Amino acid sequence: MNHQIDNLLDTSGLLCPEPVMMLHQAVRDMQAGQIIQVKATDPSTTRDIPKFCLFLGHELLEQSETEGVFYYTLRLQEGE
Repeated sequence: MNHQIDNLLDTSGLLCPEPVMMLHQAVRDMQAGQIIQVKATDPSTTRDIPKFCLFLGHELLEQSETEGVFYYTLRLQEGE
């Protein structure tokens, strides 16, 4: 699936909880309906980012992993 990415957040090399903290900060500067893609190397993001979406109501459009790099594509919802 191809989505128009509004913001790309590269958290490569950072460990929990930094990727989610950076995502939380990035989302604050964005509008509902916008799409952010997160690139991460910390395997714990496979648990943390879906929980972040569930807790805050954002839509996890895509989640993939290529050679130890994790990619997440989120659509932001109202109420951040």
